[in-house]
Amino acid sequence: MAESGAGDGDLPPSPSPPPPPPSPVSRFPWQWERLRLAAGPWARSLGLVAVLGLLYCLRGPLRLRDNLAAGLSFSPLLPVTVFLSTLTPKFYVALTGTSSLISGLIFIFEWWYFRKYGTSFIEQVSVSHLRPLIGGTENTNSPQTTFSATNGENETNRQSLSECKVWRNPLNLFRGAEYSRYTWVTGKEPLTYYDMNLSAQDHQTFFTCETDSLRPSDSVMQKAWRERNPQARIKAAHQALEINNDCAMAYVLLAEEEAVTIVDAEKYFKQALRAGETIYRKSQHCSTQSPQHEAQLRRDTNVLVYVKRRLAMCARKLGRIKEAVKMMRDLMKEFPLLSVLNIHENLLEALLELQAYADVQAVLAKYDDISLPKSAAICYTAALLKARAVSDRFSPETASRRGLSTAEISAVEAIHRAVEFNPHVPKYLLEMKSLILPPEHILKRGDSEAVAYAFFHLQHWKRIEGALNLLHCTWEGTFRMIPYPLEKGHLFYPYPSCTETADRELLPTFHDVSVYPQKELPFFIHFTAGLCSFTAMLALLTHQFPELMVIFTKAFFGTLLSPLSFMMEKIERLMPAGLWHQLSQI
Repeated sequence: MAESGAGDGDLPPSPSPPPPPPSPVSRFPWQWERLRLAAGPWARSLGLVAVLGLLYCLRGPLRLRDNLAAGLSFSPLLPVTVFLSTLTPKFYVALTGTSSLISGLIFIFEWWYFRKYGTSFIEQVSVSHLRPLIGGTENTNSPQTTFSATNGENETNRQSLSECKVWRNPLNLFRGAEYSRYTWVTGKEPLTYYDMNLSAQDHQTFFTCETDSLRPSDSVMQKAWRERNPQARIKAAHQALEINNDCAMAYVLLAEEEAVTIVDAEKYFKQALRAGETIYRKSQHCSTQSPQHEAQLRRDTNVLVYVKRRLAMCARKLGRIKEAVKMMRDLMKEFPLLSVLNIHENLLEALLELQAYADVQAVLAKYDDISLPKSAAICYTAALLKARAVSDRFSPETASRRGLSTAEISAVEAIHRAVEFNPHVPKYLLEMKSLILPPEHILKRGDSEAVAYAFFHLQHWKRIEGALNLLHCTWEGTFRMIPYPLEKGHLFYPYPSCTETADRELLPTFHDVSVYPQKELPFFIHFTAGLCSFTAMLALLTHQFPELMVIFTKAFFGTLLSPLSFMMEKIERLMPAGLWHQLSQI
């Protein structure tokens, strides 16, 4: 700013006081830092000498000579002995009881803090406030250190963002026909506000564009996607249909939220398909005219793909599985670039229902590639196919006697691979945890993805004889290969540490979120629990046996201070007889 003002030349610069000279610290930071580190021990020694000199100067006002002479005339254990002899049993009861109460309160607070924040309060305060005071921090003032630290933080942030990316559930249910019915029956909300807010953002991204304001029906639907109240959205969809009977997005909204059965939803989607195909053909002819028309074509393509996919899901739910498989295959051929929508996961589930395992293997061969993102559906379906070949005759006793065959080793490795990718799934497949309705969005490798996978694929595992038995016998062996999953993985990247927080936002509050790896209780929780129990026991014993506990306390402190007494006696024997008298005369 100063340079640009000086270069204008319109007005003479006003006189200003000269800037202060730079301090030596700012001019030579490296030299001053080296001087500070080298002079540290000398500074402490000089400080100790200064304190001793100050005590010598104040020896008269503080009467140090009289106090020292009086102190040396007694045994070091005498004040302690006299103090302990004056205490009554009631004092020991009050002391131990108060100690037990205080340590119990600290233990309760530590436990609550750990359950809420996942860390120890005492440990956090010690690291944050006490460690800098005792010199536990390292110097990071150098430009190189600051630059590397900043880069490390940026890399960590980028990695955490990529790991905690939330994906739309490819098999998400219908709000009106499935989620709402669950709410009517149980009175519980299966979707969280965060999950529904993500869906609203998806709808605005997929179903709106810049030219919506030019068409009254699309303008109404643009506002409808932003409404939080479901009834307001449904009312806006009906208004859009009154303006334009061929508004595909209005039929989509009514199929998702107003239809109370899958049959009603399918009727709405068929109407949306007719309207969407007409609009899509018109947009194809006008797509090269302007960027606005290209954006409209992308929007109309999204609407058409969404409607066809939901129609295939309706056919799957209504039992027309072969029709659903054909619709999904045609959709993947017509729009091959939209693989990010994970339509192949819908196809895998439908093919498993048909028990067309050869077709399932063909789909896996295409999408279970090292360059493509993985999912629980891909990893666990691959493990299911491997387990199918050996599960019907697998026995843990037989395997322990003769060892595993090549096919069994391949199946176990596939199960270990799947469990490493998402360790939460086996508990749902083995029915060790109760299932809930899957959310509309999932976090890969998280509990939300495990719920979504097990909700649709548990029946396929049960259909194959012995598959769940093989999973039960082998899945826990995965954790022996990756003892520190947050630091190092085996076949995948280390397990992300942010899944618990994101899953708690995606899953309802009545669901017990699965956490991996399980957090160990901090040391201070064990310490405060032991201290509380020990002091409570002492308080009880002192109340029941007061005289015996007083004798025990005196004996304990006497034994504790006996080494000090022994050392003082040895020192007195080694020192000259008149040394203490000469010291008291200084």
